[in-house]
Amino acid sequence: MKYGGKNEEQRFETEENMKEYTGDYMVRATAADAQIRAFAVTSKELVEEARAAHNTSPVVTAALGRLMTGALMMGSMLKGEKDVLTLQIRGAGPVHGITATADAAGHVKGYADNPSAMMPPNGAGKLDVGGVIGAGVLHVMKDMGLKEPYASTVTLQTGEIADDLTYYFAASEQIPSVVALGVLMNRDNTVRQAGGFIVQLMPFTSEDVISQLEEKLAKITSVTELLEAGKTPEELLETVLGEFGLEITDRTPVSFRCDCSRERVEKVLLSLGEKELREMISEGKEVELHCHFCNRNYSFSAEEVEHLMKAGRA
Repeated sequence: MKYGGKNEEQRFETEENMKEYTGDYMVRATAADAQIRAFAVTSKELVEEARAAHNTSPVVTAALGRLMTGALMMGSMLKGEKDVLTLQIRGAGPVHGITATADAAGHVKGYADNPSAMMPPNGAGKLDVGGVIGAGVLHVMKDMGLKEPYASTVTLQTGEIADDLTYYFAASEQIPSVVALGVLMNRDNTVRQAGGFIVQLMPFTSEDVISQLEEKLAKITSVTELLEAGKTPEELLETVLGEFGLEITDRTPVSFRCDCSRERVEKVLLSLGEKELREMISEGKEVELHCHFCNRNYSFSAEEVEHLMKAGRA
């Protein structure tokens, strides 16, 4: 099976399918007799696609890439096929805010409020993601088909995103977790590496396993260093959990995908109401609607707006 188009929503059915696939993908795993669950993903291609779509600065690419990578792994924790997770950061820094939305099938989309925001390197000479975001909050929303979506808000701890997601899991879901995310840029500002992992402890995890895991995680200095060394998602988890009887349970292709379409935008246009639509028609000007997630514009002539309004009433 090849992955692309309709097939990209499928999981790898055989080892051969996986070997043929060269794009981004995610794995799920358990370890220590299911006392630990883990997720890992490579996201270089989808982060680069988002960078190209939004023309983000290097530091904003790193911020958006980290958030989308985290959203992908959290999206895979959703139960229903139609469930959707949204992570939204609002901060006092120059980027103002970033948003990422993912589903359970490995699709993610995202955007930054100020894609061209700049920030000098931090004290370690690296992209200052925490600085470009600044003090603020993280909103986590899960639309699971209920009347009201689940929503939780936590204060940003560092703005570096991985720390903030780790804090969210502890404060809002009471799940001890370690989140590691990284985006490495080339000199031409394209994405060189991107990915990360999440390791979570189940309520029945023994103190001995916790102690051993803490020692192992303390030796992991940088996700991007591991990715730059050529580590796959499986090997990322092997580095952390190899001594705990790691078992890979699932592999899924992941991609940047916006589900906007002209038909969807037409519905948004009609939702503005007859009064506003008539004003647009009377002005005789072209109406343009913009999708924040993929940066695509949809244009409608006054005649098209009038036709839509008549069809919407029919």
